[in-house]
Amino acid sequence: MKIVQQMLQLRERRRGFHLITSEVANALPQLHEFKTGICQVFIQHTSASLTINENADPTVRQDFEMYFSKAVPENDPDYLHDDEGPDDMPAHLKAAMLGSSVTIPIRNGRLALGMWQGIYLCEHRNHGGNRMLIITAWGE
Repeated sequence: MKIVQQMLQLRERRRGFHLITSEVANALPQLHEFKTGICQVFIQHTSASLTINENADPTVRQDFEMYFSKAVPENDPDYLHDDEGPDDMPAHLKAAMLGSSVTIPIRNGRLALGMWQGIYLCEHRNHGGNRMLIITAWGE
């Protein structure tokens, strides 16, 4: 079995849901060496998350942002943690709901995503800064 790992720093993005599939695949040039395997993408932050969903229609990403903004509103008077502003605690809650990693099969040297699937960076802060990912692939 072979294991490879790569760090990927994503540039700062505005709040919202952003397709990063090609950035992830390009960061791991050894991917083509795997016939079968698994790729895990992990984000090293508590106010941003990762998910897999629709990769074609950008209105899906807009609807994701709309939904999560309604489900986890800013300026809730019950939040105790607001040291970094009104988007601070909501960002942590959204990240907990969506998760910090995605796992994708590798098949014939490629990420085996479905035709309409892509990897999203879910940026929950207004100014989250650069985001660090650890991409790990293993298989044969």
